[in-house]
Amino acid sequence: MKNFLNIEEVGKLIRSAKNLAKCYRKLTGRPLGITGEVAEYEAARLLGLELAEVRQAGFDAISEDSKKFQIKGRCILSKKPGQRLGSIQLDKDWDGVIIVLLDADLEPFEIYRAWRREITDALKKPGSKARNERGALSVSKFKSIGQLIWKK
Repeated sequence: MKNFLNIEEVGKLIRSAKNLAKCYRKLTGRPLGITGEVAEYEAARLLGLELAEVRQAGFDAISEDSKKFQIKGRCILSKKPGQRLGSIQLDKDWDGVIIVLLDADLEPFEIYRAWRREITDALKKPGSKARNERGALSVSKFKSIGQLIWKK
């Protein structure tokens, strides 16, 4: 497997970015918008994945057994229902999707994985415009079709 990025160097930058994001949220009450990058880094670090090159069509990381994964992140600040993940692109080359759930400090507390077949079935199920047209699953739906693969 090709080593795309130096995970230790990325980790230094992510830790600095997390600190900046915490200060920004405290000062403004708004997120800085780095959840996706943090999620990708944490999935790679905790699950032993290799991050793909930037703008790789369809996937963000590759496992040791060459499975390609889209990685989604969500910062969970409250238990409000209906929180959605970013768009999952069915027309791209990938094997599964990983979601990294982050706390208010952008630290991971749970990671779930679902395979392409379960995701495709869920996205194509009739009933939700957000799900059907935009490829957006709720966090709770993803958790119900996926499996917990890491917990703090």
